[in-house]
Amino acid sequence: MTSRNPFTVQWQEAAERNNSALCVGLDPEPSRFPAPWTHDPLRLYDFCAAIVDATADLVCAYKPQIAYFAALGAEGQLERLVAHIRKTAPGVPVILDAKRGDIGATAQQYAREAFERFDADALTVSPYMGLDSIEPYLAYPERGLFVLCRTSNPGGADLQTLPIAHTAATSHLGDELLFERVARLAALDWNRHGQNGLVAGATNPADIERIRAVAPQAPLLIPGIGAQGGDLAATVRAARGHFLINASRSVLYASSGRDFVDAARREARRLRDTINQEAHAAARAHSAP
Repeated sequence: MTSRNPFTVQWQEAAERNNSALCVGLDPEPSRFPAPWTHDPLRLYDFCAAIVDATADLVCAYKPQIAYFAALGAEGQLERLVAHIRKTAPGVPVILDAKRGDIGATAQQYAREAFERFDADALTVSPYMGLDSIEPYLAYPERGLFVLCRTSNPGGADLQTLPIAHTAATSHLGDELLFERVARLAALDWNRHGQNGLVAGATNPADIERIRAVAPQAPLLIPGIGAQGGDLAATVRAARGHFLINASRSVLYASSGRDFVDAARREARRLRDTINQEAHAAARAHSAP
């Protein structure tokens, strides 16, 4: 396991250096690769590495999704990709998107996989089994955790927006939805080393505002912009700093032709600049009398 600055330091330094809140998700689908790589599972590394080469100065993080590699038996390509990011984009952190949610010894192995085998700087995790599903990762205090809170998928409302039934011990918290309880626990009670952030989807900017009321300083990893149709301006206003906005398909597949690298760079630059413009507008609006 390589010794580096803590995730939060790397992320903030990369964000400042590249003037960026853009996180590019690396979700390689061989069926969408340009020719002659189309449908070739041996080209996951080549495709993603080309995207990294094109965007290294435009992002604050990369987020490879492990399932796209593991489903094809391509974990070795993922290891190569992380090493390539270290070389091509030094100081830009890697968030492994795995959404792990087990407990005990199994979670300890997932932590080893993420932080030792793949050498990721941060990991997405599920809090469904409470502190027991988070605690094994806290043994790596320099690594970041993004806890699923209010996700961008339509089915997220099936559970995440349910009202909490209070006990005598929690009655002081007032009316609370499940995702607000998750935000409170992850950002406060469970945040022993200051390493915890939250996943909050851009498709629910009003709920991001509610999360901010509970966890005003927590880093937010925000998917749902681009292919999922999230409202970027409303999201940036709600998130109020301390956020990474993830884009995957809109960058990776900006072109299906041989110009895919140039197209990915143009789209990443457009997104970065648009996020910055919206952030500046939100800051002006907030400071206006």
